[in-house]
Amino acid sequence: MASAVFPHSVRASSVRAMSDALEYFSRRLAFETDPSDVYAAQKSGHELVLVDVRGDDAWGQGRVCGAIHMPYREIAERAPHEIPAGTPVVVYCWSPGCNAGQKGALAFAQLGYDVREMIGGYEYWVREGQPTENDDGPCERVFDPTVMVVRS
Repeated sequence: MASAVFPHSVRASSVRAMSDALEYFSRRLAFETDPSDVYAAQKSGHELVLVDVRGDDAWGQGRVCGAIHMPYREIAERAPHEIPAGTPVVVYCWSPGCNAGQKGALAFAQLGYDVREMIGGYEYWVREGQPTENDDGPCERVFDPTVMVVRS
Protein backbone atom coordinates (compact mmCIF):
# COMPACT_ATOMS: atom_id res chain seq x y z
CA MET A 1 0.00 0.00 0.00
CA ALA A 2 1.51 3.34 -1.05
CA SER A 3 1.35 6.44 1.15
CA ALA A 4 2.83 9.92 1.31
CA VAL A 5 5.52 8.62 3.68
CA PHE A 6 6.26 5.47 1.69
CA PRO A 7 5.11 6.30 -1.86
CA HIS A 8 6.26 3.02 -3.41
CA SER A 9 5.12 -0.48 -2.68
CA VAL A 10 7.35 -1.86 0.05
CA ARG A 11 7.12 -5.44 -1.19
CA ALA A 12 7.88 -4.71 -4.83
CA SER A 13 11.01 -2.70 -4.14
CA SER A 14 12.10 -3.76 -0.66
CA VAL A 15 15.44 -5.31 -1.65
CA ARG A 16 16.36 -2.36 -3.86
CA ALA A 17 15.10 0.14 -1.30
CA MET A 18 17.12 -1.48 1.50
CA SER A 19 20.22 -1.45 -0.68
CA ASP A 20 19.66 2.20 -1.60
CA ALA A 21 19.06 3.12 2.04
CA LEU A 22 22.19 1.30 3.16
CA GLU A 23 24.29 3.10 0.57
CA TYR A 24 22.70 6.51 1.23
CA PHE A 25 23.05 6.47 5.02
CA SER A 26 26.52 4.93 4.92
CA ARG A 27 27.70 7.69 2.60
CA ARG A 28 26.17 10.40 4.79
CA LEU A 29 27.88 9.02 7.88
CA ALA A 30 31.19 8.90 6.03
CA PHE A 31 31.07 12.67 5.53
CA GLU A 32 29.04 14.00 8.46
CA THR A 33 29.40 14.03 12.21
CA ASP A 34 27.58 15.86 14.98
CA PRO A 35 28.51 18.01 17.98
CA SER A 36 28.27 15.23 20.57
CA ASP A 37 30.51 12.92 18.53
CA VAL A 38 33.06 15.70 17.93
CA TYR A 39 33.10 16.58 21.63
CA ALA A 40 33.57 12.91 22.55
CA ALA A 41 36.42 12.63 20.03
CA GLN A 42 38.08 15.74 21.48
CA LYS A 43 37.77 14.41 25.04
CA SER A 44 39.22 11.03 24.08
CA GLY A 45 42.20 12.60 22.33
CA HIS A 46 41.39 11.65 18.73
CA GLU A 47 43.48 13.55 16.24
CA LEU A 48 41.35 16.03 14.34
CA VAL A 49 41.36 19.70 13.48
CA LEU A 50 38.09 21.48 14.06
CA VAL A 51 37.67 24.39 11.65
CA ASP A 52 35.20 27.24 12.05
CA VAL A 53 34.50 28.40 8.48
CA ARG A 54 32.37 31.43 9.43
CA GLY A 55 33.35 35.07 9.06
CA ASP A 56 35.31 37.22 11.50
CA ASP A 57 32.29 38.71 13.29
CA ALA A 58 30.78 35.28 13.97
CA TRP A 59 34.14 33.95 15.19
CA GLY A 60 34.50 36.89 17.58
CA GLN A 61 30.98 36.40 18.93
CA GLY A 62 31.61 32.78 19.87
CA ARG A 63 33.30 29.59 18.76
CA VAL A 64 33.98 26.01 19.75
CA CYS A 65 36.87 25.72 22.18
CA GLY A 66 39.86 24.31 20.36
CA ALA A 67 38.66 25.28 16.87
CA ILE A 68 40.75 27.22 14.42
CA HIS A 69 39.30 30.02 12.33
CA MET A 70 39.53 29.63 8.59
CA PRO A 71 36.65 31.17 6.62
CA TYR A 72 35.66 28.87 3.78
CA ARG A 73 36.79 31.38 1.14
CA GLU A 74 40.36 31.17 2.55
CA ILE A 75 40.72 27.39 2.80
CA ALA A 76 42.32 26.78 -0.60
CA GLU A 77 45.06 29.31 0.16
CA ARG A 78 45.63 28.70 3.88
CA ALA A 79 44.96 25.05 4.62
CA PRO A 80 48.02 23.54 2.87
CA HIS A 81 50.26 25.82 4.98
CA GLU A 82 48.43 25.49 8.30
CA ILE A 83 47.01 21.96 8.48
CA PRO A 84 49.30 19.02 7.71
CA ALA A 85 48.18 16.72 4.91
CA GLY A 86 46.51 13.59 6.22
CA THR A 87 45.07 15.34 9.26
CA PRO A 88 41.36 14.60 9.76
CA VAL A 89 39.35 17.82 9.51
CA VAL A 90 35.87 18.65 10.81
CA VAL A 91 34.26 21.88 9.63
CA TYR A 92 31.31 23.80 11.02
CA CYS A 93 29.34 26.96 10.37
CA TRP A 94 26.38 28.55 12.19
CA SER A 95 23.63 25.99 11.99
CA PRO A 96 21.59 23.62 9.86
CA GLY A 97 20.33 26.70 8.00
CA CYS A 98 23.81 27.63 6.78
CA ASN A 99 25.71 25.96 3.95
CA ALA A 100 29.14 27.48 4.66
CA GLY A 101 30.09 24.20 6.35
CA GLN A 102 29.37 22.34 3.12
CA LYS A 103 31.38 24.92 1.15
CA GLY A 104 34.25 24.52 3.59
CA ALA A 105 34.07 20.73 3.47
CA LEU A 106 34.11 20.86 -0.33
CA ALA A 107 37.20 23.11 -0.29
CA PHE A 108 39.03 20.70 2.04
CA ALA A 109 37.96 17.71 -0.06
CA GLN A 110 39.30 19.42 -3.20
CA LEU A 111 42.65 19.68 -1.41
CA GLY A 112 42.59 15.96 -0.57
CA TYR A 113 41.81 16.19 3.16
CA ASP A 114 39.77 13.60 5.04
CA VAL A 115 36.93 15.97 5.95
CA ARG A 116 33.57 15.80 7.65
CA GLU A 117 30.93 18.44 8.24
CA MET A 118 29.62 18.86 11.78
CA ILE A 119 25.87 18.91 11.18
CA GLY A 120 23.99 21.28 13.43
CA GLY A 121 26.99 23.61 13.42
CA TYR A 122 27.80 26.06 16.16
CA GLU A 123 24.12 26.40 17.07
CA TYR A 124 23.76 22.79 18.15
CA TRP A 125 27.20 22.72 19.77
CA VAL A 126 25.98 25.56 22.01
CA ARG A 127 22.53 24.05 22.55
CA GLU A 128 24.15 20.80 23.72
CA GLY A 129 26.15 22.77 26.29
CA GLN A 130 29.57 21.99 24.84
CA PRO A 131 32.47 24.35 25.72
CA THR A 132 32.61 27.64 23.83
CA GLU A 133 34.62 30.80 24.05
CA ASN A 134 34.63 34.26 22.53
CA ASP A 135 37.13 37.08 22.36
CA ASP A 136 36.59 37.70 26.11
CA GLY A 137 37.27 34.09 27.14
CA PRO A 138 35.19 31.02 28.07
CA CYS A 139 31.40 31.29 27.80
CA GLU A 140 28.85 29.86 30.21
CA ARG A 141 27.72 26.34 29.33
CA VAL A 142 23.94 26.11 28.98
CA PHE A 143 22.22 22.80 28.23
CA ASP A 144 19.09 23.10 26.07
CA PRO A 145 16.65 20.37 27.16
CA THR A 146 14.91 20.44 23.78
CA VAL A 147 17.93 18.89 22.06
CA MET A 148 19.39 16.65 24.75
CA VAL A 149 18.69 14.81 27.96
CA VAL A 150 19.78 16.80 30.98
CA ARG A 151 20.49 14.72 34.08
CA SER A 152 20.27 16.27 37.53
